[in-house]
Amino acid sequence: MSTNNSIGASIASGLDKIHDSWGWFFALGIAFILLGSLCILGNMTATLATVLAFGWLLMVGAIVALIQAFQVHSWSGFFLFFLSALLRGFTGYVLVRYPLAGEYGLTMLLASLFIVGGVFRAFGAGALQFPQWGWSVVSGIVSVALGVMLLTQLPIASLWFIGMAIGIDFIFDGGSFIALGAALHRVPSGRSLARA
Repeated sequence: MSTNNSIGASIASGLDKIHDSWGWFFALGIAFILLGSLCILGNMTATLATVLAFGWLLMVGAIVALIQAFQVHSWSGFFLFFLSALLRGFTGYVLVRYPLAGEYGLTMLLASLFIVGGVFRAFGAGALQFPQWGWSVVSGIVSVALGVMLLTQLPIASLWFIGMAIGIDFIFDGGSFIALGAALHRVPSGRSLARA
């Protein structure tokens, strides 16, 4: 019986912690929405910042891979990690040194991924015809259209697209955090369950 009481107390304590933190999720959601709005309003700056941050992260990853290469004792392992470090380092350097070319290349890569992914999604959903498969076909067609639009608007689209996409992602993430905070606020706390 004491085991059931300790489990119940543990669950009530966990519910209290979750219930009491609803405001933090709500505040984080608002912050994400504000940050996303800033990214959309300053989409060219956000695109540049994203490409530079990605380049620096690749260079840091290259240093880590280089350290890993020298810690591997077999020749084949060293060669693989060394090549990985060189590729990451070179790509990161190019993105930091030539960010406009990096914006162009990343936007072209994203457009290609949208086209290929959209074609596979549309044809796969049409072939499998699972429940509500029409929505997946529509989603695939929209992805293909977005990819084609980006490719036809290059190089101008490379200046704003990445920043706008990140801004939209921040806004949707913020909305989900606000919804989570509101749902947590409605969940009864462990204290109220213990009184009931």
